[in-house]
Amino acid sequence: MKSDKGQQLVISGVGGQGVLFVTRLLAEAAIDKGLPVFTSETHGMAQRGGTVISHLKVGEFSSPMIRPGQADGLLVLHAENLALHGAYARSGAWAVVNQAGRLEALQDETRTLEIYCLDAAQLAETVNSPRSSNLVVLGRVLSLETGLFCNFGDIVKVLEKRLASDSKRCNQAVAALETGLKAGA
Repeated sequence: MKSDKGQQLVISGVGGQGVLFVTRLLAEAAIDKGLPVFTSETHGMAQRGGTVISHLKVGEFSSPMIRPGQADGLLVLHAENLALHGAYARSGAWAVVNQAGRLEALQDETRTLEIYCLDAAQLAETVNSPRSSNLVVLGRVLSLETGLFCNFGDIVKVLEKRLASDSKRCNQAVAALETGLKAGA
């Protein structure tokens, strides 16, 4: 893990993008490694398309919510949510954003945020799994040298456990994750 203090991640998107699925994968990977973990989520509209934000804390924390300016990283599954939830990031944090094209590093008077963009929806199509853009984004996060508490193999183990009864879906999920990982190479 990056530091003894732990890690704080914000996963943001809209309903139907798999924000909660990615959060659960990361939380289960932490649990499998024997790390303490907190999660918390907020749903906007209770339907597909409403804003969803999830907080994930791995390490010795006393509450599940991340304060603005404290997140080590952001997984942004819907590009417009960077503007909504970017304030959670601390200076020097990173964000992986599902967006075609490029965004410059975000800077303001108090912080800098390193942004990595990829067209996760298009990349998910290349592995015949259009609903797996969330896993493509997660794969890209795993390619960063951030000292994340888990790695590609840890997430694959969780996927294999969760999707043990559906090998086709598991193989597609791993392929999507690997596509994001390779996008960072």
